[in-house]
Order: sequence, then C-alpha cells, then structure tokens
Amino acid sequence: MNPYFGYEIALLLIALYGAIVYLLHRAGRIGPDRALSLFGPALMTKTQRGRSLLDRWGRFRRFWSAVGDLGVLLAGLAMALIMGLLVVGAVASFRLTPATAPSVQEAVGLPGINPIIPLGYGILALVIGIVLHELMHGILARSQNIGVKSLGILWFVVPVGAFVEQDDKEMLAASRRRRDRVAAAGVLANFALALLFFLLLSGLVASSVVPNANGVGIAQVEPNTPAANASLAPGDIITAVNGTATPTVTVFESALARTTPGESVVVEYYSASGGASASSTVVLAPSPSVPGRGYLGVAVNTITPSELKQLLVWPAGSSAGPVTGTVDWLVLPIAALEPVGGTTIGYFHLTGLFAHTDPGTFWIGANVLYWLAWMNLLLGLSNALPLFPLDGGLLFRDFMAGLAARVKRGWSAARLDEFGGRAAAISSVLVLVLLLWQFIVPRLL
Repeated sequence: MNPYFGYEIALLLIALYGAIVYLLHRAGRIGPDRALSLFGPALMTKTQRGRSLLDRWGRFRRFWSAVGDLGVLLAGLAMALIMGLLVVGAVASFRLTPATAPSVQEAVGLPGINPIIPLGYGILALVIGIVLHELMHGILARSQNIGVKSLGILWFVVPVGAFVEQDDKEMLAASRRRRDRVAAAGVLANFALALLFFLLLSGLVASSVVPNANGVGIAQVEPNTPAANASLAPGDIITAVNGTATPTVTVFESALARTTPGESVVVEYYSASGGASASSTVVLAPSPSVPGRGYLGVAVNTITPSELKQLLVWPAGSSAGPVTGTVDWLVLPIAALEPVGGTTIGYFHLTGLFAHTDPGTFWIGANVLYWLAWMNLLLGLSNALPLFPLDGGLLFRDFMAGLAARVKRGWSAARLDEFGGRAAAISSVLVLVLLLWQFIVPRLL
C-alpha cells in the first residue's frame, strides 16, 4: 500500500476546496457584504438566522447569570492550572535532549497535525466542541442584553469551527462582570461537555465491558520466538508465568527477570482466538538485550486490560492514585490504547444490553465519547490561557483591571481598561514564550 496515500487524498481535497473557493469568488459570491467571506484561508458563512433562538434560550437571565459566574470561576482556576503546567514544562525542558523534546506538531491540538489525535474522531469532536462553545457565548450574550450580529461556520475542506459575532460596542459598554460572563461561557461549555461525555463513556464501559482475564495484554509477538512457537498472539492475555500470577506489567516483568535462557516455563493465558484459557510450556531463548535472562518474545501494553477498563470508568480510582490515574486517562492515545481497536478489542467481551453487539461497532461509539470528552477538555483548557484573542485573554484583562480598581481607587475607567489591556498583552507574550520554550530550549542545550 502506498504510504503517502493519505497525504495525496488530503492534498487533492485541499486543491478541490481551493478551486471551489476561487470559482465562488470569480462569480461574486464571496465578499465582505456577502453571506460568504474569507477569514484567511477559511471560508466563513454568516447568517442572522438563529438569533431568535438565542433570544428564547437567553431569556432566563437569573439562571444564565449564575451559570456565567460559575464559568468565570472555573475559567480562572483553569487559567492558573494551565499556566502552572506551562511553567513546569519550561523547567522540565532543561532535562530534555533534542531526541526527547516534543515536536511542534504535538503542540498543535488539531486532528491530522497532532500525531496522537485521530483524524476522524478528532474532527468530529473538535467541530461539536467548537459549535457548542460558540453557541454558549451567544446564549450568555443575549442573557446579558448584549447583541448578537450573526452566527456562522468556518470551513477549510471540512467544518473547522463556528462563531457567534457579538456586538462589539455593546460588549465594551457592558460592565466587566457581564462581559466576563459572556467570555467565560465557552470555557464552561467545554468543561461541562467534557464531564457529560466522560460520564456517558464511564457508564457505557462499566455496564458493558468485561476483561477476558486478569493479566497483561499482548500487543505484539516477535516471529520465530518461543511465544510465536507457542501460538501466543496479539490480543491474548498472559495471566501467569511458572505459576506466578501476572496481574500487572511490573509483576510480569519480574517473573521473566527470574528466568534463564533454555529454561522451560509454563505460560498461562487467555486465547482471544480460542475464546478460552489455555497454557503452554515454552523453552525461553536468550534475551537480546539482557545477558543471562530468558526471552519470551512478546511486547505487552503498559496498561493491562483491567487497568484500561478502570481508567475508562473512573481514573481517580486507579491503584496508582487519582493523579496518576487521571494522567493515564489523558495519555491513553500516547500508549496506543485509544481509540480502542484492532487487537485491543480482543482483550474484552461485551455483556448486558450490548452483549450481542458487534465489538467493532460498540468500540467506535465508545471511542467517539472518549474523544468528545478529551477534545472538549483540551478546548476548555486552551481557551482559558491568558492569551489574546482567546477567552482567557479577555478575562485576564478584566481580572487585572478589577484588581487595579481595588488598589488604585482614583483611576478612571479608561485608565483601568488601559492597564488591563497592557497586562493582558504582557501575559500573551509570556504564554507564547512558555509555549515555544519547551521546543526550542532542549534543542539549544
């Protein structure tokens, strides 16, 4: 198969998109006074339809004001958290080498560019997250008597975003508290969606997914090794080595570390293809990396099937602790365990309502829920950055203006706004420096 086939298709679609935009422009269908306009390379569609719907949803002003206040609080906490993580990352970059430093692609949270975000799941989750993010801005704006000029979608081959165009004059004329509610609404929406989709995924996996055995899952079997000769295969679960149960990767590695080349050991495992437990006596080969140690010839996932289910149901309940469990949940894509597919599906069987469902179809639905939660969490945190023109930049400007108002009581409103704008500009530069730091510094040392 051509390894560049995906890139060729992507280039073809981009070329087709460019041709369509060019023809529309030549036909006079694209322009600042038209329903279609350009925003950089993206095609922006504007409409005034839907404003009445925002008015109806936003009429519950007390409720939405309370929601907006909660959003401001959560956005402030998220801002402090993400800035703390950036500082920690900058300090940790001194211990990185060019080989271990993250790539620029890993810093871009876009499907197709970031290597850990799958294209299909990522685009679906990103579009849903952005559309609902902007929709919440519109609802909060109307609840605070701030006008909405238009609604729209951004296209670049596929829908890449949405927007709600608020009335800038009314936003500037509104009190800081009212406009901060509007600014924080998108962050709150993404966090609420992340929680909702996580709970849906948790309930789905908890009620329907059962590991086939308690052991370590085989990810790969090297050819012409004792494991291959014993018919072990990816998707199988090793439950014991020489009578020692292997519920974790650490125990499994320790059991093998006590073996020697040429030693006969009994490997107990669950066979995914056979659908039953089995055992096999194998003669270990010499380890290619550790002299004097026996070699089975398998690569196992760092997270066992039982641990994977635990992470998908409730990461805070991980045996490694709530913090480690939460981090493990976030980095499942890096461990190649999300989206769940291929041989990983063989670690589990379905029960309950989905007992007779095709496992591949079931896991597509579960993966969609995971990525909806994951991308909305990413969107919420990234939009909380004190960086213009993100929501966090607008909030930080008003936070600093409000702080100055308490300290400098004689300052005019114009001077307070000027101070807040300068503080936000400085924070924007600081964020950009911290973002670039972890990519540049390791390559200079």
